Amino acid sequence: MLRAIDRDRYRVIPVGITREGVFVLETDEPDHLALDPAHLPEVVDNGTRVLWPEAAGGSELRVRHADGSILDLGPVDVVLPILHGSHGEDGTIQGFFDTLELRYAGGGVIDSALCMDKHFMKVALEAAGVPVSRGITVRRADADIDSVIARMGDARYPWFVKPARAGSSVGVSKVHGPGELEHALRVAFAEDEKVLVEQGTAGREIEVGVLEGRRGAPDRASLPGEIVLTTREFYDFEGKYLGGEGVDVVCPAALEEAETVALQEMALRAFTAVDGRGLARVDFFLTDDGPVVNELNTMPGFTPISMFPKCWIASGMSYAELISELIDTALERGPR
Repeated sequence: MLRAIDRDRYRVIPVGITREGVFVLETDEPDHLALDPAHLPEVVDNGTRVLWPEAAGGSELRVRHADGSILDLGPVDVVLPILHGSHGEDGTIQGFFDTLELRYAGGGVIDSALCMDKHFMKVALEAAGVPVSRGITVRRADADIDSVIARMGDARYPWFVKPARAGSSVGVSKVHGPGELEHALRVAFAEDEKVLVEQGTAGREIEVGVLEGRRGAPDRASLPGEIVLTTREFYDFEGKYLGGEGVDVVCPAALEEAETVALQEMALRAFTAVDGRGLARVDFFLTDDGPVVNELNTMPGFTPISMFPKCWIASGMSYAELISELIDTALERGPR
């Protein structure tokens, strides 16, 4: 995004967050944060401290350097919270910006929190009549293997075991039989106290991008894209972000017009069901009986190989225009 954003329109101030939760002023060098399979980038504590506005309604951003000197960076028009996982796409950082009354792009508190918790996301979708994958929610206290198997009943294998509140396929396992379940639960519980066990759904993996409508216009859905697995078991972290072999990201997907319309309409229904704002990527299984929603991502991957930008590029929008669309939508919406 640093490489693609329109520099004629925007002055960018990159803010990094270290593993310890420190906000630091990052370097505005795209290559510095580029994803490399051999070396994943990391935000390090460089001694700077980003100082957010001291009171709600203020927009001045400052940075304190290691020597104690303070530099005024000027007013912030909008924040692009390009973050995944806990404290990034679960509504917490969104609530922080709401408290400061700073405009920000993407989902709000409610839709971010709902979609980060796959259990409650499914509750909201089912209440709106949107079909979801069959499965159960397991908490650590009731994670007895025999109990889980009994609760899944006649659900056929493979099953997918995944943390309820993790992202990017972290902690997800594909289970082919009872003997693999204990290990899969242990991997998932290492990420979260609440885990979903779902029956694998037979169907094509289709994803649709959604953008919030502007100036009273309806929300919009992109052309669908398809995840085509060749040798990879499922669409995992490496396949999503590092361009790993064994998976192809195809957009637009080869679909009948009626299938495309059905997927777009259901993507918009799902977006409305979770009170969606800004953007989302809606992930489907296209079965013989129609589309089934697997999950929604309120801050989907934004790398050049990610599905969300690919779908909007296929729909006639450039990568730079897509970034501008998110910013302009946030500016028009204003602070909460």
